[in-house]
Amino acid sequence: MTIGVIGLGLIGGSMAIDLRSSKFADHFIGCDEVELNAETALKIGLVDEILPYDELIKKSDLIILSVPVSAALRMLSDILDKINDNQYVMDVCSTKEKLNDSVHYHPKRKNYIATHPMSGTEYCGPWAAVPNLFAGRAGIICNAEDSDFNAVELVRKLYDFLNMRVIYMRAAHHDVHTAYVSHISHIISFALALTVLDKEKNEKNIFDLASGGFASTARLAKSNANMWAPIFLQNKENVLSVLDSYMEKLQEFKNALVNSDERELHRLIDEANRIKRILR
Repeated sequence: MTIGVIGLGLIGGSMAIDLRSSKFADHFIGCDEVELNAETALKIGLVDEILPYDELIKKSDLIILSVPVSAALRMLSDILDKINDNQYVMDVCSTKEKLNDSVHYHPKRKNYIATHPMSGTEYCGPWAAVPNLFAGRAGIICNAEDSDFNAVELVRKLYDFLNMRVIYMRAAHHDVHTAYVSHISHIISFALALTVLDKEKNEKNIFDLASGGFASTARLAKSNANMWAPIFLQNKENVLSVLDSYMEKLQEFKNALVNSDERELHRLIDEANRIKRILR
């Protein structure tokens, strides 16, 4: 089997590493609109060859669309136009509903599998690709009933080779859930970084005091804007709803501080500690 990877960054590159080492496929083709990314991916062995976009589509049995969701929305229908009945395309974007809707009536809709491997880091580009990035994580397949059975089975097998656990859900539900567990986390991290950077202008020693707590909370602020701005916009309604809920909780903490209400602070922290049952 030949796999074509469109977008040779963290996710596409890391997939290629593990799928190659597990012998899931025989040959890996890549393309990227950034020439340096393509050259680097070839040089470090993420792919066997770099081909133009149209040629990659023609020669691939399975196409992994690993680009920002705004680009995926432009490309997905075009890819389906170009493939034959025995070729499949999967995306790995962080939002699913609008992508699904964009090709809902496409004659080759069954050749598309909407997926989201729930893993990543704050880094980007082919040099960020690492082995075992997906091990133990969830691999989401959305609206499986709209895809060809063999296509879904191929992606399920692919996630199995990546040591992921497969979860099936509707695209709309996926976007609600990711707004809570992923998208809001990035906004919080970006906002915290901006707050501290603004303060740092006047207090040069502030970063000398930064410890593990700040580093872990602000880590996601290093994430790429080209990836995350489109995600926020594509999932705007859900993200805004989560932001409203988050700001309500911030206001509760602020009110407790304004009122010097230690009992309320204890209540809020103790309630938040229930997250220990979910995150270990």
